[in-house]
Amino acid sequence: MKSRFVLGAVSALLACVQSAYAVQAADPTEPQFRALYKELVETNTTLSAGSCTLAAERIAARLKTAGFPESDLHLYADPAHPKEGGLVAILPGRDPKAKAILLLAHIDVVEAKREDWVRDPFTLVEEDGKFYARGALDDKAQAAIWADSLVRFKQEVYKPRHTLKMALTCGEETAGAFNGAEWLTKNRRELIDAAYALNEGAGGELNAAGKRVSMTVQAGEKVAQNYRLEVINRGGHSSRPVKDNAIYHLAGALEKIQGYEFPIQLTDGSKGYLNAMSKIELAAGHKDVADAMLTVAKNPNDEKAVSTVSNASPSWGAMLHTTCVATMLDAGHATNALPQRARANINCRIFPGVTQETVRQALVTAIDDPAVKVETLEIRGENSPPPALTRAIMEPVEKMTAKLWPGVPVMPILQSGATDGQFLNAAGIPTYGISGIFLTPDLGNIHGLNEYIGVQSLMEGRVFLHELVKVYAEQN
Repeated sequence: MKSRFVLGAVSALLACVQSAYAVQAADPTEPQFRALYKELVETNTTLSAGSCTLAAERIAARLKTAGFPESDLHLYADPAHPKEGGLVAILPGRDPKAKAILLLAHIDVVEAKREDWVRDPFTLVEEDGKFYARGALDDKAQAAIWADSLVRFKQEVYKPRHTLKMALTCGEETAGAFNGAEWLTKNRRELIDAAYALNEGAGGELNAAGKRVSMTVQAGEKVAQNYRLEVINRGGHSSRPVKDNAIYHLAGALEKIQGYEFPIQLTDGSKGYLNAMSKIELAAGHKDVADAMLTVAKNPNDEKAVSTVSNASPSWGAMLHTTCVATMLDAGHATNALPQRARANINCRIFPGVTQETVRQALVTAIDDPAVKVETLEIRGENSPPPALTRAIMEPVEKMTAKLWPGVPVMPILQSGATDGQFLNAAGIPTYGISGIFLTPDLGNIHGLNEYIGVQSLMEGRVFLHELVKVYAEQN
């Protein structure tokens, strides 16, 4: 029995070694990718204590080691924001008439407090088939894939037809911070000028059971905009209450905003998503939702269908129109005094092509109270219409998805969140969200505690994007 057990254990060990060797033999470049990814993730790039500039310098060093000349590596930083710099790397193409393709990713991350996390947020931990760390997914996964692809292209001595450019930028995660993508469009446009850009913002969808549901391509996104509601009052002693109370005015305004619905609007991306997702919902036995999706795609004024779609998923409802929600409150100055000031922050996600002033006026009309002032806070980028979703963009994604994951449908999507694509789209560089990374319904806890990405999802996304970029790079 003992000898059988030992032989069995040895056989199992050999099988594991052989399996691991087979994986490594299949992709001998994976270790270098893991090292690059780990270094990038473990370089703190929060606004409070990190340095995007350092992260960009480390990636540049890896590209230089791979054979990129310094003339094709452009580190930049605004003198007023020395730690918020970035990198533009260029792999020259062989056809001078073919416009460049830009690979965009941001390398800054959301703040993370160690005491709140199960693991150190700035140490990459591989556990139970997942990578855990702040930025493990958003957006250092795609940034690492882009940088790794350029390294591998050099190693393969591959010269694409189209010049490939990579821009790693800072400031995407923090409103009001220096934004590298915006800065490049205004100060070094020639560095990033391209026919189009590939960016974060979409990817594969997994259901709760881990089954692949769809592959999405972002064509357009909303713009985030904050507004301040403010009521100023002379106040007084709390023993002499009056109806003209700053908090009551503010509360009434918030209640009206809660009940206000912006008009339903559709883009080619959201129409395509509704039509494609309706088939998936029908196959899942949700005929009422499937029918409602088809109805909304044809007639966005059908209130019953819109209600059905919105109630089925907050994400689907948000895709259909501008949304505004209260996110912060600040009122009063003493427990025994009538409030002299009451404020609220309203965070809006504005539909493509709608101006910030149009939304402000809609809020003023909905509130209908002259005591409530509605102020537009710092405007971050223009809100431009979504880029055209052409077959030249969609067909390669469809073919690559069919090759790697047969049967998974590809569909366009309008992103309810916001990315740095807003700056490039406004500058005339059509920007599409494509990642090839499959995510669970919780989206890997991005921006939250214990952010993670599936190891398999990351490695498959790496293969997908590397091959996809080659296809785009050879297009006529």
